[in-house]
Amino acid sequence: MAMKMMTMDGNTAAAYVSYVFTDVAAIYPITPSSTMAEKMDEWATQGVKNMFGQVVKIQEMQAEGGAAGAVHGSLVSGALTTTYTASQGLLLMIPNMYKIAGELLPGVFHVAARALATNTMSIFGDQRDVMACRQTGFAMLAEASVQEVMDLAAVAHLSAIKGSVPFLNFFDGFRTSHEIQKIEAWDYDDLAKLVDQDALKKFRDRGSSPDHPTLKGSLENSDIYFQQQEVQNRYYQALPDIVEEYMEKVSELTGREYHPFTYYGAPDADRMIIAMGSLCDATKETVDYLNAHGEKTGLLSVHLYRPFSLKYFFKYIPETVRKIAVLDRTKEQGSLAEPLYLDVTQAYSGVENAPLIVGGRAGLGGKDTTPTHILSVFENLKQDTPKDHFTVAITDDVTNTSLPVTKDIDTTPAGTTACKFWGLGSDGTVGANKSAVKIIGNHTNMYAQAYFAYDSKKSGGITVSHLRFGKTPITSSYLINKANFVSCSQQTYVHKYDVLAGIKDG
Repeated sequence: MAMKMMTMDGNTAAAYVSYVFTDVAAIYPITPSSTMAEKMDEWATQGVKNMFGQVVKIQEMQAEGGAAGAVHGSLVSGALTTTYTASQGLLLMIPNMYKIAGELLPGVFHVAARALATNTMSIFGDQRDVMACRQTGFAMLAEASVQEVMDLAAVAHLSAIKGSVPFLNFFDGFRTSHEIQKIEAWDYDDLAKLVDQDALKKFRDRGSSPDHPTLKGSLENSDIYFQQQEVQNRYYQALPDIVEEYMEKVSELTGREYHPFTYYGAPDADRMIIAMGSLCDATKETVDYLNAHGEKTGLLSVHLYRPFSLKYFFKYIPETVRKIAVLDRTKEQGSLAEPLYLDVTQAYSGVENAPLIVGGRAGLGGKDTTPTHILSVFENLKQDTPKDHFTVAITDDVTNTSLPVTKDIDTTPAGTTACKFWGLGSDGTVGANKSAVKIIGNHTNMYAQAYFAYDSKKSGGITVSHLRFGKTPITSSYLINKANFVSCSQQTYVHKYDVLAGIKDG
């Protein structure tokens, strides 16, 4: 098993894996997913071969609806087809998603999850877009970091082929899609060996062909439509075991443990957070910090969100857990609560001595969520009646949903250097830092992470580059707020902004 260390962002990791399994990619780029389509196009132009020894056929369409239609048509013809999207673009694909799932076609959509336009639009990350797709019949797989994208994007493609169910594979826009990390990357030959060739042949044989004509997309009346919907249940019932089987193979090959729901923390935890996406890494740091200070806390990371498997949900949760906080990275106006919270409370419905469960919202529109904020969630669980339907990292003085910050903590591993670079969009600051992180990552034995906070004007707007490096892997999925070093390339910023905010004491 040969994995090589490479320095890349989350989008590149998803594209890198999907290239192996893709015959056709129908694309229409949208922020923050554009890099995935761009990389696929670049590699195809360079003549890179997929697992079938062919160059991927890339087709850019005129809109996201067209891209989704092309994915559907291509899958019907028996070609493994992939697309990459986010936000409003994903919403335009929903009608086709019902068709792709209904026809049991193994397509994969890679999504850099992003906020949706409401009274205002935001290009930044949360999970409102993917949550609008949870009823389409697509399986939904989530990742929390660049390394997880590399490891689990493969599980999405492999499970789609074996299970005949399409996958929506997602990770947080900007926070994971644009974060650059030094990670272990697959060797293409190792991935190709994992494909279920019988399932692949069955899919190919189902493809439309003049040699064996079949009827597709017919009209059904009330005598049969309902039964047809129910007959698909068995595919969804079989899927969690297929996903677990591939996760076990990935764990064997990488040494990193994955399950549909992965537990992290004290084996005898009394308080636990359940989350999905990049909030998980900030929570892991907080769990480590609290457990090192004598507390008993844990995290359940959600990977396979749909189909939601009770068998795997309960498998690793410590029996000692008395209180649970569920963090959703979305908002559903008018609902009793957000989706993940409702799923968790439903999972515990009828369970004897069930723990107390509260829910809250975090990270909407890319709002930075740090271990200090996660700490307030664990502190809230200490109360006799913890606040429910709370928000973190904002001050809501209108409807009073927010949790107070209890104390500021630093969970950075010892020996990690954190640097902040203030710049002007297109002045070269971001480019220089991208080069720096690649030099550190590719030419030293250190780990490195880079994240770039833009405002939405991009060119000509303000940029702050956040660079961390050190001897141990870096899991800080939030902006630097304890900097060892601050640089500024625009003199006027010194008067306009508090450029020294968050510099380390001393």
